[in-house]
Amino acid sequence: MFERPASGNRAVIVQLDLGEPGQVERLNEISLLAKSAGAEVLAVVRGKRRAPDAALFAGRGKVEEIGAACQEHQADLVLFNHQLSPVQQRNLERELQCRVVDRNALILDIFALRAKSHEGKLQVELAQLEHLATRLVRGWTHLERQKGGIGLRGPGEKQLETDRRLLGVRVKALKERLAQVERQRKTRRRARERRDIPTVSLVGYTNAGKSTLFNALTKAGAYAADQLFATLDTTSRRVFLGRGIVVLSDTVGFIRDLPHSLVAAFHATLEETASADLLLHVVDSASDDREAQIEVVNQVLQEIGAGDVPQILVLNKIDATLAAPKVERDACGNIARVFVSAQTGAGLDGLREALAELLLGEDVPAEPG
Repeated sequence: MFERPASGNRAVIVQLDLGEPGQVERLNEISLLAKSAGAEVLAVVRGKRRAPDAALFAGRGKVEEIGAACQEHQADLVLFNHQLSPVQQRNLERELQCRVVDRNALILDIFALRAKSHEGKLQVELAQLEHLATRLVRGWTHLERQKGGIGLRGPGEKQLETDRRLLGVRVKALKERLAQVERQRKTRRRARERRDIPTVSLVGYTNAGKSTLFNALTKAGAYAADQLFATLDTTSRRVFLGRGIVVLSDTVGFIRDLPHSLVAAFHATLEETASADLLLHVVDSASDDREAQIEVVNQVLQEIGAGDVPQILVLNKIDATLAAPKVERDACGNIARVFVSAQTGAGLDGLREALAELLLGEDVPAEPG
């Protein structure tokens, strides 16, 4: 009978090339995710396949290579930069005799570490439980044992059935509490609309510098760090722009292959983005993968119903690229891109003027370049 291994933080990363572009960037990303979760990466196992193996995802020969790497480095955790099915995860843990975590579970774990507000914790717990629900179906054999316990189960109920029932009760309760929070959020949103205050949401790939830019524009002091998903909870502050004010909101960062359970759980929070008057799409201009990251963010925006909200590309971190701060316009004279450094403050005046022009009807002076 197989019991799941205890957890650990000495990790081996596994990445297989299944034909997706940007393999180097994907490997860098999973390494940053592992670091953000507190793991110590000891080795990386790479390979190439046409398609995942149905039973082990990586195939038996590659699994033996992973096992050898775990033994050599005394690793107690294997991180797959892929989504594993419950059967694949169970089979891999049996073969490797250590805990196996896929990309989705790793992101969920980081979200659990980062959530600070009551709403954020509820959202993350809901996403984790909905992910766990898939692990209970055809999952671990110890869940098939009859469970003794007075007042906990019906006649003949198995551990699997008990776990599924209790999980369902908790999921229902979380959804009810989040629905209440969503109603409160809508009430606040209607109050802002009655006061006719324009709203702006910061969106972007994780670690693009959104929170740093938010702090620079609002002096809010929100937590910002050089790590993936440094902040989850949406923070809103008023920003004074010449003759009027706008409400600026910092949102959770996006990432490629973001688990759908997280998008669903954070639906109420992300609705703030869909209802905004303007999106500031913050891009790490120093990243070699920036075009792919822009595409990922736009895909998630479409998924949450914010694809048609007007946006400005904010090319951040120009201090690392030696680019000049400037405001670029398209052929029709509309503001298209703003180059800034949230860290040094370069270009922030131009960004404020661009916001004032778009939201308050004030003219922004033309900048050279």
